[in-house]
Amino acid sequence: MTDPSYGYAPQPQPISPGQERTWGMISHVVPLVAMVLSAGTLGFVGSLVIFLIYKDKGPFVRAHAANSLNIQIVTGIILLISIPLMFVLVGFVTFGLALVVAFVLHLLGAIKANNGEWWNPPMTPRFVR
Repeated sequence: MTDPSYGYAPQPQPISPGQERTWGMISHVVPLVAMVLSAGTLGFVGSLVIFLIYKDKGPFVRAHAANSLNIQIVTGIILLISIPLMFVLVGFVTFGLALVVAFVLHLLGAIKANNGEWWNPPMTPRFVR
């Protein structure tokens, strides 16, 4: 007797709309907290992990996790550019400003996800869809 699923990868199980809203909100809250606790360096990890785990669970959670990851990618780029700019003192301003903008965008994203609203963060290119 053979197993009909032999040789095939298990299909991801979709989650309920309530769970999608919750995980959409968590996809913004986890990087927000990690970013605050690590001065902006670990927010990317939280966004990436949630995106990779929940991207196939539903379109709403995928959109919010992708938005969270896009915010972190842009923030990371700005932080990297800010480091050499610190030699001319401008980098200190851009570094802090990038963290504040990312904080606000994640906060807005968490509120929108909790309310069940689709949202694309302003001034953020969509590297991940």
